[in-house]
Amino acid sequence: MTVPDPGDTTATQDLAASAASAPPGTGSAASSLPRAGGVLGPEHRALSVGIVSVVLLIAFEATAVGTAMPVAARELNGIPLYAFAFSAYFTTSLFAMVFSGQWADRSGPLAPLATGIGAFGAGLLLSGTASTMWLFILGRAVQGVGGGLVIVALYVVVSRAYPERLRPAIMAAFAASWVIPSVVGPLASGTVTEHLGWRWVFIGIPVLVVPPLALALPAIRARAAGPADPSAPAPAFDRRRIRLALAISLGAALLQYAGQELRWFSLVPAAAGVAFLVPAVLGLLPAGTWRAARGLPSVVLLRGVAAGAFVSAESFVPLMLVTQRGLSPTMAGLSLALGGAAWALGSYVQSRPRLEPYRERLMAGGMVLVALAIAVAPSVLIEAVPVWVLAAGWGVGCLGMGAVIASTSVLLLKLSAPEEAGANSAALQISDGLSNVLLLAAGGAAFAALGGGAVGAHATAADAATGSHPAAFVAVFLPMAGVALAGVWVATRVRVPVPVR
Repeated sequence: MTVPDPGDTTATQDLAASAASAPPGTGSAASSLPRAGGVLGPEHRALSVGIVSVVLLIAFEATAVGTAMPVAARELNGIPLYAFAFSAYFTTSLFAMVFSGQWADRSGPLAPLATGIGAFGAGLLLSGTASTMWLFILGRAVQGVGGGLVIVALYVVVSRAYPERLRPAIMAAFAASWVIPSVVGPLASGTVTEHLGWRWVFIGIPVLVVPPLALALPAIRARAAGPADPSAPAPAFDRRRIRLALAISLGAALLQYAGQELRWFSLVPAAAGVAFLVPAVLGLLPAGTWRAARGLPSVVLLRGVAAGAFVSAESFVPLMLVTQRGLSPTMAGLSLALGGAAWALGSYVQSRPRLEPYRERLMAGGMVLVALAIAVAPSVLIEAVPVWVLAAGWGVGCLGMGAVIASTSVLLLKLSAPEEAGANSAALQISDGLSNVLLLAAGGAAFAALGGGAVGAHATAADAATGSHPAAFVAVFLPMAGVALAGVWVATRVRVPVPVR
């Protein structure tokens, strides 16, 4: 499961912002919602069902595509570019997030949401029909534009259409909507990949775009269309922020390219990437983010630390299981199936009102679980270690991620004025996406440097040992575990101290 993915985000489970209000796995996302005077009350029912359907689509895409990715990369002779297939999504979504925030603040979330879903489907079709790995990566980039538009627009919908008391409940439905796709997605994707081919996984998913559009758009038009203050003049697009957004995407792409090539001339694109990236990041994220200033800056930073470490590690799990342990794509995907329910459970735990005074400790504990899960993952490179150890450990990590990602989303909305919800949501997602790109670039570089580009070049499920480079996988997982541990400290700084009177 990826963070919007948002995951991955990677895609990603960026949308899984809070808890399921019933125990995970007991039914659909809708069945977990409060029915009396809540998000399924007459006033909010149509909107709630519509936007949860959008998240359900994103969840199914993330779990299905992740299962098919190792086979797609191998058949397109693109194993050396494997990390690009994930980071391209996050790179383009960085610009789309900033643009979507301004678009939604100016004229409401309806248009960016509809446009984003269309681009999301178009990117899937492009990847599914690609004849080379670079065309496949281009499709992922187009999909990232759609994902960036959608994720920020959905946060603005929640901010405008639901009172603060109902926000944890609708975020709970977002988390619960990952449970069924986490189980069904890998099984369906693996079966299609093995019997029809990986292309049908990408080509088939856009068919699912139509039902969410039909459900969500009319409800959003009725409940959350237009600017936050219709009586005020529409704000102009902030061209400076848009230029910074372009710079951050270009800088991230250059750094990813430099990390993948690992030649002396890679220093040139690396330097150019830093030159683009640093001023853009300083201009787009809240002041004090990089020094973990208390309050909103630390909330934004923690989102990036958690999502980046987790997504970067998870991206290599299916590839490791297919090429090093000989699992089929179906079984490799199912090894992570427990994650959906565990993520929703973690979100459910943090949403309980009696735990609100302990949210900081809960987030720190969640990051400890994430670090442990990532550190345990490469143990399956030892043949004597059963694969279920990774599956169980990853479920523990998803439990921690559910609590952390949910809490950052809830705290962000709590600390944001209505007219700032779009910009601050964009900052949260930029931190998420940028961290994914940078850590995937670092992980991909380490993977390639230790011979990972040869992994799976000739391997099949029957002879996984061919081209075995276990050290390449260790070089990805252990540093990401260290990043997750750093998030424990950041989690202690998300609350603003109350002045003593």
